[in-house]
Amino acid sequence: MSEQQLNNLLKMLEHIIANNLHHGDDAQVATVVADHLHKFWARSMKQLILNYDDANPAGLSVVAQLSLAQLQAIMADSVAT
Repeated sequence: MSEQQLNNLLKMLEHIIANNLHHGDDAQVATVVADHLHKFWARSMKQLILNYDDANPAGLSVVAQLSLAQLQAIMADSVAT
């Protein structure tokens, strides 16, 4: 994927977070966002943004980092079962 596609994914992630802030604190929002990404994003999209997070840990908001950590755990559980 190109840099433009990555930038679009980052914007989408922040929009999803913004649209779910009503769910409560950062941890609760992160859980909702991780579930959304797991259900609706293509594997390639998830992998690209997880790779970005690994390479740029300070490049994302706290909620985005929490969401991606939970997404990674969900994906690992899916593979294990």
